[in-house]
Amino acid sequence: MLKYLIKRTLLIIPILLAVILIVFTILELTPGTPGRVLLGPVATQEQVDKLDQELGTDRPFFERYVEYIKNIILRFDFGTSYRTKKPVVKELLVRFPYTLKLAFAAVLGSSLIGIPIGVLMAAKRNMLIDRSVNILAMMFAAIPAFVLALGMIYLFAVKLEWLPPYGAKTWKHYILPMATLILPSSVGRMRLARTTMLEAIRQEYITMARSKGIPENRVIFVHALRNALIPLITSILTSFSGMLGGTIILENIFGFPGLGAYIINGINTKDAPTVLASTTFLAAVFCLTSLVLDMIYAFVDPRVKERFKLAVK
Repeated sequence: MLKYLIKRTLLIIPILLAVILIVFTILELTPGTPGRVLLGPVATQEQVDKLDQELGTDRPFFERYVEYIKNIILRFDFGTSYRTKKPVVKELLVRFPYTLKLAFAAVLGSSLIGIPIGVLMAAKRNMLIDRSVNILAMMFAAIPAFVLALGMIYLFAVKLEWLPPYGAKTWKHYILPMATLILPSSVGRMRLARTTMLEAIRQEYITMARSKGIPENRVIFVHALRNALIPLITSILTSFSGMLGGTIILENIFGFPGLGAYIINGINTKDAPTVLASTTFLAAVFCLTSLVLDMIYAFVDPRVKERFKLAVK
């Protein structure tokens, strides 16, 4: 098991190098230079060239890429923001807790709402509650996140004036962004829980448990749910990684000072260190989450642990 974890950890390195190369290439292909974007259209070409030279963006592409990788490996230096003139690592450490709290609350909330409802729908399949919740779930799934966000701002902030529409100063500022993330994601968690539970309920060991007179609640919540956990665990952990990178639009709509707004500002100003550090950080989180997921698999399902042993040999 330890050899497998070491092997998987080492595989993260080429993945991150590829991510940096792809982002580097995309930023290089976008029109304009950082000097032109930062100084604006009124600046002379001489001023733009001077600023590009100071930032080092006038050098060849692969030279800048190799130097960037070297600075990360030798000094853990992800560069300085062109816009704020501050080390991007410090800015990431300030902004990441906002996004982390939002993503964690959204995953936790969607799991606490979606999984129990999905289990209940599986237990009451084809009944009124199952069909009613299914219709409601499809409605929420069909609404784009930004439309839902704007609708909530209009209703709860503008019309009713119950909640603030902008910022992250108090706990009330978290309610609308969290609700916008929780409602659609709980639908996906609910449907997955229903599907996996229906598959588990149809198994022979469930029929045998019922024939032995075991109470239905124990059959559903102990025997069936335990064997349906692996797809749900996968969904929860992968959605957490997705939430960290998927809150970009919502953070901008709600004026949330997290990674989303930071990345958007970096893209708009061609601030390469900001965009590179943010995307690399999110890619690293996603890779580590996948590694944790594999470890959880091994503890939940002994068959997975045996496959890990065979993979190392």
